[in-house]
Amino acid sequence: MVAKYFNPYTDFGFKKLFGEEGSKDLLIDFLNQLLPIHHQIQQLTFKNSENLSDTISERKAIFDIYCESKTGDKFIVEMQKAKIKHFKDRALFYSTFPIREQSEKGDWNFYLLPIYFIAILDFEYDENTTSKFRRDVCLKDQDGDIFFDKLNFKFLQMPLFNKQENELVTHFDKWLYFLKNLESFNHIPAILNEPIFQKGFEIAEISHLDLEQYEQYKKSLVQYLEVKNVFDTAFEEGEKIGIEKGIEKVAKALKEQNVAIEIIAESTGLSYEVINRI
Repeated sequence: MVAKYFNPYTDFGFKKLFGEEGSKDLLIDFLNQLLPIHHQIQQLTFKNSENLSDTISERKAIFDIYCESKTGDKFIVEMQKAKIKHFKDRALFYSTFPIREQSEKGDWNFYLLPIYFIAILDFEYDENTTSKFRRDVCLKDQDGDIFFDKLNFKFLQMPLFNKQENELVTHFDKWLYFLKNLESFNHIPAILNEPIFQKGFEIAEISHLDLEQYEQYKKSLVQYLEVKNVFDTAFEEGEKIGIEKGIEKVAKALKEQNVAIEIIAESTGLSYEVINRI
C-alpha cells in the first residue's frame, strides 16, 4: 500500500515538518516538551545550518536545523537515521559552533547564552549499556550536582519508544508516537486529533506536495533506505571484522551507490581524503 504521509526520518521529511517558516510552530511545540520552564520558547529564528570552521583544514559542520529563540538561546536539532562513527564526539563537536559564535571582539566577559543539542535517533547508540529511551545530559560534578547548565544534550533513541495509542499520557508522548508512526498512518488517530498534529498531518500528506517536492522526497526516501540498510549491515559485520573496517565498508558501499561524498563524510565521520582512497 502506498503511504499517505511521508517518512519524517528522511532529510526532506524532517526539514519539511520542522525546518520551514510555515511549520515553525510545530518545532516550537516539540522543543518545548523537552525544555525546562525557564527556557520555554515563544519565538524562533532559523539560522544558517552550515557552519564553516575558522580554517580550511578544520571540518565543516552541517546541522539539520539550527535556530535561536527570542532570548538568544541556541538550538541544534538533528535527525540521525543510522549509526555513525564517534556519535557522541560528533554531538560535542557540533555544540562548539554556537559557543564560538557568541564570542565578541574586544573586551568580552565570556558570558554565554544556553545551548541545546537535541538528537532524534533512528537507532540505538548505547546497546552495550543500560538502554534509555531519553537521555538528558549536562555537566555535573562528582556528587551529581549540576556544575554548568548552559550546555545541554538531549538524545531520543526512537527504537526504544514503544508506547501504543492507549498508553499515551503526555503531549510529549503524542509527539513521539506521531513521529515514529507517521509514515504508517492512513488517517489521523483520535488521540492526535488536535490542532498542532492536524497541521503536522496536513504538511506530511504526500498528495499535498507539488511535483518538484515529490521528486525531492522520493530521492530522499531512497537515500534514507540505502544508507540505513548499508549501515545496519555494516555494523552487524563490524562486530566480526572490527568497527573501523565496518565504517570503511559502509563508505565503499555508499560510493558504489553514487551517494554524494558530502553525505558519506557526514554519515561516517571519514574525511574526504579517506573516502576518495577507498
